[in-house]
Amino acid sequence: MLDFILFLFFPFFMALAAMIDMVTMTISNKISIVLIAGFCILAYLIGMDLKTFGWNWVMFAVVLSVGFTLFAFNIIGGGDAKFAASTSLWFGWENTLEFIVYASLIGGVITLVLLKVRTMPLPSRVERVEWATRLWRADTGVPYGIALGLAALLVYPNTHWMLMIK
Repeated sequence: MLDFILFLFFPFFMALAAMIDMVTMTISNKISIVLIAGFCILAYLIGMDLKTFGWNWVMFAVVLSVGFTLFAFNIIGGGDAKFAASTSLWFGWENTLEFIVYASLIGGVITLVLLKVRTMPLPSRVERVEWATRLWRADTGVPYGIALGLAALLVYPNTHWMLMIK
């Protein structure tokens, strides 16, 4: 059962956050809280040593601090900052840099695609889909949770969590 939870819990919430951000342009604090609680419970269940547990929290604090700084300069959203930090809690020092690099690259591609799409006329069959029209508008931001979620899904198979699955 623990193997099943390790295999699905984190990826499920990454995909959920990405989809919700695409549709609403927000990432709920509830997702970050569930990720933090899930980390604590699963760290205990797999027998994570206190040193690793503590260092993962340091990484969380570092990413949260950088995220809030970027938020203060209106570069990313507050939900993105909290989501990135709660994701880095799972990755610790071993995998967070890879996560950030992937998220940056994917986020850049998404931004370029949206900038291009936003120069084109909105197709009539999409006009009635509220979230799609919001994405199309030039005055809205970029749902960076998509990039964060996809990056996390790319990194997760290489983490110590997946090594725990028998």
